[in-house]
Amino acid sequence: MTETQFAEELMALLRERYPRFHSKAYLFTLSALKSVMQSLDPPRHITGTELAEGCRRLAVEEFGPMALTVLGHWGIHGTRDLGKIVYALVECGVLVTQEGDSLDDFDGVFDFGEVFEENYPWGANIP
Repeated sequence: MTETQFAEELMALLRERYPRFHSKAYLFTLSALKSVMQSLDPPRHITGTELAEGCRRLAVEEFGPMALTVLGHWGIHGTRDLGKIVYALVECGVLVTQEGDSLDDFDGVFDFGEVFEENYPWGANIP
């Protein structure tokens, strides 16, 4: 099986089990995870809060003022949705958790309306 075939089968499985999220939501979350992991020295397991913040930074960098719209189109309306995506990837064997990790770790990390609209960082570098 080629990498492309594996990726296609994985996306088909995710769409079947979790049709609420667009395929790009999974790829976006994995890209944010990669970005957060690359910023660590040495690499380590990251928390739900760290991943959610990484997703926020990536969304602003990639989509700017359209971040809320793009994420919403993909089915991501809050930080708990990011957790649901992570746990879908865990269930499919793409990611792993550690003891003590929980979907609840993603609850209320930040408010999407607040960070992507009300307090959007116009022209600012995102910490």
